[in-house]
Amino acid sequence: MKQDQKKVVLVGAGLVGMSFAYALLNQNACDELLLIDLDKKRALGEAMDLNHGLAFANSHMRIAAGDYDGCADADIVVICAGVAQKSGETRLALLQRNVAVFQSIVQPVVDSGFHGIFLVATNPVDIMTQVTKQLSGFPAGHVIGTGTTLDTARLRYLLGNYFSIDPRNVHAYVMGEHGDSEFVPWSQAMIATKPIRKICEESGWFQWSEMEAIGVEVRTAAQKILEAKQATYYGIGMSMVRIIRAIFGDENSILTVSTMLNGEYGQSGVYAGVPCVINREGVRHILSLPLENEEMEKMQHSCELLRECCQSIHF
Repeated sequence: MKQDQKKVVLVGAGLVGMSFAYALLNQNACDELLLIDLDKKRALGEAMDLNHGLAFANSHMRIAAGDYDGCADADIVVICAGVAQKSGETRLALLQRNVAVFQSIVQPVVDSGFHGIFLVATNPVDIMTQVTKQLSGFPAGHVIGTGTTLDTARLRYLLGNYFSIDPRNVHAYVMGEHGDSEFVPWSQAMIATKPIRKICEESGWFQWSEMEAIGVEVRTAAQKILEAKQATYYGIGMSMVRIIRAIFGDENSILTVSTMLNGEYGQSGVYAGVPCVINREGVRHILSLPLENEEMEKMQHSCELLRECCQSIHF
């Protein structure tokens, strides 16, 4: 990746894509943004709308609508395109419908000469990221999914509320599938460097039993939002910008993105959300946590579900 260039291409100008674009603009996270959508008129209108706010932004971003040939000199291609998730529909149920959409996207991006990093947000995100890896032929570290970054943010928010602690000082993760089989490895959950389990044991008012309820609330948050407003987009849009900033800033930050496992946690050949070190090259490496036996079983279960779904895909 060229250090003097920060160009992002966004494929999919729907609610998630444009929430990401709006957050990207407000955080001045790149120099150039190109919007691509099947509805070219919509992409043009969204680009115009964003450009009209530049006078109020701390940014000189160049924003335009275009076609796949504009991916050639991009650093990152972000994919948000896909069919919408319906209320009550699991992310995995979206699988085959979205595979066809990705076949029409990934090949034109690769054909343009693009050689940067793919960031995938379309659900079911772990599987769609693996589909992107297979269709593109790119190295696994250059094909990243948003994974459980948003779930982890939800978890830290709820724990921060419960313990009256700044969420930035809560160190806990959601791992596995971004969906029904995700789990919280509570053995690794800490406030500063003190285990949350220990805090609950020593406290007269914090209850360890409440942690399970918080985990359930994290796992069911998306469905509650879907029932209330038919879509989720602000949180995931900001999660995507966080990943973009980690890449462009060469931060070596630890984020729970979806990446290809290669023996970690006893799993191989499957994409899942795990803590990873993110820098200018994408996923530098996976940070393996010392999970307890029960947590390892949950990780295995989640990966088996994802693997079975991937094996059912027909290209």
